[in-house]
Amino acid sequence: MNKTQPIFSPPPWTPRLRQIILRPSPLLLALAGALTLTTLVLLIAGVSPLAVYQILFFGAFSTPVRFSDMVMLATPLMLCAGGLTLTFAAGLYNLGIEGQVVLGALGAMLPLRLFPEFPPPLLWALSLSCAAGGGALWALLATSLRLGARVNEIFAGLGLNFLASGLALYLILGPWRRSGAAAASGTGLLPRDLWLPTLSGLRLAPLAPIIAIAALALVWWLLTRTRWGLEVRAVGLNAAASDRMGVAAPWRIAQAMASCGALAGIAGGLQVIAVFHQLIPNVSSGVGLLGLLVVLLVLARPIWVLPVSIAFASFTIGSVQLPLALGVDSSIAGVLQGALVLSALLARGIRR
Repeated sequence: MNKTQPIFSPPPWTPRLRQIILRPSPLLLALAGALTLTTLVLLIAGVSPLAVYQILFFGAFSTPVRFSDMVMLATPLMLCAGGLTLTFAAGLYNLGIEGQVVLGALGAMLPLRLFPEFPPPLLWALSLSCAAGGGALWALLATSLRLGARVNEIFAGLGLNFLASGLALYLILGPWRRSGAAAASGTGLLPRDLWLPTLSGLRLAPLAPIIAIAALALVWWLLTRTRWGLEVRAVGLNAAASDRMGVAAPWRIAQAMASCGALAGIAGGLQVIAVFHQLIPNVSSGVGLLGLLVVLLVLARPIWVLPVSIAFASFTIGSVQLPLALGVDSSIAGVLQGALVLSALLARGIRR
């Protein structure tokens, strides 16, 4: 027997396990921190955290109707978050994405009102094309303010959000006003044959999530497998140095913003033809801002947008059941989502 041979040889996975324990991933730290913070809030409110978490995590999967609602919420969320990965890669904080969703909804309404006699498939294609164009143009307006007038895209985007909301409200109460006392709640419902087809008994339009997943896959391919994506990421790291190396930084910034706006516009278009079937004042439903939380949590990596979007949508749909089941306000889902992002940012800072 060789005396130098150790009596016990640790399994090959032991170093990896030791690394996980000593240096846990930001995702695990974020989850632990978010659950700790949310649990403290629930305990202070005198509510059982386990009962709340059971509903938040699994409530969206309890019935086919709730599952379909979760998918239809995750769809625009994936589109917005996927587009935001492009702007984050370019070093831009596109806080104007809410306005781009609204402009997408307005663009989608145009062919539906102008050409109602067209075949529905053609109208859906026209609506989504106009929606993408509306969102892209609104994003390019913020880009022109940044590149031409030196207005930060954060402030430009926030201002354009208010302008988009005001424009939508004007159209709802003015030219597109419907008769009746509830005119402020939205335009008239679209004819039934113009609704995107849904599964029987559900509010799930299968074409909508297919579009979102295909768009997300395209974003991942562009950012990770093309020269264009490499140049966008280079601009995000150092625009001045990229410009000196031959990369047209202003063009890449404009292209990233327009692409994000187009995806946000498609999200707004789907809200019109697949979810609400009309234009309502709050047509964005906050999915743009929720998409910002998703992108902050996943560090703008497109590969993680799909699962995190589904998780956030599940929390939102599950929280709707909390007031009836436990007497807890549904806003606790926002606490958990915000705590996840805050904990992730803190965990990354600590590890650095």
